[in-house]
Amino acid sequence: MTNHGEVGTLHASRPRETQLPGNAPPGTLTDDGANGLAGTTPRFTAETLKRDALAGVVTGLMAIPLTVGICLMSEYPVQLGLATVIVACVISFVLYLFKPGNHIGVPGVAAGLAPILALGIHRFGMENMPWLIFLTATFQAVVWRFDLAKYILKAVPHFLIEGLLAGVGLKIAMKFLPYTYETASDSWRESAAATGVTGFVSAAYADTFWTGERALVILCSVVGFVLFVYLYKWFKDTSPGVPYIAVIAGSIWLAFHVELPMLYVAEMEFTLAWPFPDFERITPRLHVEMVLYAFMLMLIDVIEQVMSNAAIEQIDPLGRKADSNNSLLVMWVGNMVSSFFGGMTNLDGLAKSQTNCTAGAVTKMSNLFVAAVLGVVLAFPALLDYLPDFSLAVLMVFTGWKMVAGLYHVAHEGPYAFGVAMFCGYLVFQLGIFEGLFAALILHSFITLVIYKHNQVPTLVILTKFIKLFSERVHPHATGTMAVNEDEASGGLIYSSVIHSATAKKNLDDFIADWAFGVNHHNLLSVVSTYDAEGLLWGTFAKDLRTGHFHIRRYFEHLFELEDMKVHFETGETRQYHDIFIRSGSYVFSYRKKGVTVRVPARYSFVCKKEKTGWYILEHHSSEFPS
Repeated sequence: MTNHGEVGTLHASRPRETQLPGNAPPGTLTDDGANGLAGTTPRFTAETLKRDALAGVVTGLMAIPLTVGICLMSEYPVQLGLATVIVACVISFVLYLFKPGNHIGVPGVAAGLAPILALGIHRFGMENMPWLIFLTATFQAVVWRFDLAKYILKAVPHFLIEGLLAGVGLKIAMKFLPYTYETASDSWRESAAATGVTGFVSAAYADTFWTGERALVILCSVVGFVLFVYLYKWFKDTSPGVPYIAVIAGSIWLAFHVELPMLYVAEMEFTLAWPFPDFERITPRLHVEMVLYAFMLMLIDVIEQVMSNAAIEQIDPLGRKADSNNSLLVMWVGNMVSSFFGGMTNLDGLAKSQTNCTAGAVTKMSNLFVAAVLGVVLAFPALLDYLPDFSLAVLMVFTGWKMVAGLYHVAHEGPYAFGVAMFCGYLVFQLGIFEGLFAALILHSFITLVIYKHNQVPTLVILTKFIKLFSERVHPHATGTMAVNEDEASGGLIYSSVIHSATAKKNLDDFIADWAFGVNHHNLLSVVSTYDAEGLLWGTFAKDLRTGHFHIRRYFEHLFELEDMKVHFETGETRQYHDIFIRSGSYVFSYRKKGVTVRVPARYSFVCKKEKTGWYILEHHSSEFPS
């Protein structure tokens, strides 16, 4: 599923991963090396600080127009949106030191929630929005505490979320479309209409719609949109911040030469207060609505964050794993704090995260620099008055378009998923977010029930399947080493052994050390098991290439015939390409011959891959140094 909190796609390919300059070994950044898992303590060096600082500044510049546009769509004051992102970035870094979720994600206000927040303001009033955000954070805290995200993902099919976001994207595009042709004169017309001179305004507006001023704004919008799409196509995988910065910088330069409608940010004062509403003035029915609304916000927020984590994990420059539950911790703490100053909801957006990655970030330290850049704008909001309206419209229309385009991925899942997603998107656009998602869920459940009944599946079996959907599916007869599953065809039980590899939680350094330990102790089974079943070995003392466990075993059988055979690693350097790790360097074999120690210096290359069951050597080349 695509994360549509910002422009971006879950299906973005991971760029080639390499180590830091200076041939830093695995482990420079995390305790468990280049393939560090989330949950390890991050390490920071002068090199990581330099890269994170540059990436954070670039990402911060790109985040400014996105945050402003989403605030306008949400009908929130721009300063509150900027403050929300700043606070979320700081909290994200602090919690990263203790419970890392992902390693390069950048939090921000989500475009997918913008219409929902705007609808909440209209329904409950701006004064009650802090309470709504507080309720949302409370629900998210419960989901984090009991690790409920996996059940939510099972309950709500991802294609329905794609449909919901497509409907939201269409709302965003339609909201900002008028900014691509409105002129400065339209502000006067709106003011006149507000005073009741509607007849005169309508006639004058119809006579003067096509003016030179409007043609200029439309031309700027079209050129800006084409330029953005062109730059996005060419730089999305290398420098995704380029199209944003280019369009904004170009529009600001243009505004100094021609008259264009400009953004206006009113001054506002920040106040810290308890987020609770006036319970005496809010009716019980309205409060129930707020609770349900907060539950919906939580639902979308959690799903978006989990899906975003999956995407961020794929683009991580060091191939580190992401812990979604830790990311949910960051999200609900940020939302809870946000509710005390009237801020918005936040989550790790894919567009900013991808920009952060390609700009060179390797840790969450970059978030502090993103916060610093946004802090300058928050301190001097008058800077935003130099921003033309049409440039924001270009970015937000493109954002909405990308959210609608997410349905393209659903189309590959078959006509049913695509049809229901389209139906959900239409209802969301026409009726509302909550109503659209609820109606689509009811329809999906009804169709599923009809299919079961058509296939004459008993009601009890249907209920059993529903319960299993939310269960861990662990049979009571299962043990730590044996899995038990029911055979749906026969109704019997299928028993299968569960093998827990000792290398499953190890990093590459530990894995290579295990190989060396097995060689030094002449443990034939231990050494051979480190190789893939179809692995290749060109041994130091071999004259031919060995393929597969049988021939690799024969090589080590002969090698271990040497007296006191041992290996000692001297140098090593690792390169990572997607999920393949290549360790190259030098080691020394030694053995005793007629009481004399013989040393054989050699060079090596291990090509390794980590599967769910552990690490495996795909190819191993070793040869003596030339004499």
